[in-house]
Amino acid sequence: MTTPFTVSLVCWHDGEPLLRAIREAVFIREQNVPEELEWDGKDEDCRHALALSLNGDAIGCGRMQANGHIGRMAVLPQWRKQKVGTAIIEALLDEARSRGYKQVDVDSQTFAIPFYQKFGFVEHGKEFMDAGMPHKKMKLKLLPR
Repeated sequence: MTTPFTVSLVCWHDGEPLLRAIREAVFIREQNVPEELEWDGKDEDCRHALALSLNGDAIGCGRMQANGHIGRMAVLPQWRKQKVGTAIIEALLDEARSRGYKQVDVDSQTFAIPFYQKFGFVEHGKEFMDAGMPHKKMKLKLLPR
């Protein structure tokens, strides 16, 4: 069965309007993250995963920094529970492996910890607050391809 969406790796320059729209909808409007926290100036140096519906609508995204930190994972509400987030994280993990990274990490919102655990991420350290929401650091050791 084919999925009703695609995931591509893009640079910020090529994907900015679509990536920005998803993050504004999920983080700024839905989760009330202040704009100055969301737009941290790191996007230009990241590899971005962009999920598009078969109609070409932007439905989800995530990014990976050069140090292997994965973040800004977001899926529009109507597309949740349809494996969009899974496809995004798998694309980013494949990219990390192709770059020879030995480990990646995320700062997971606590409600999303089970999602990352499915991929083998392990919790580290104490819970902390970021943008007014509880988070936990998680790490994943990568095996070579």
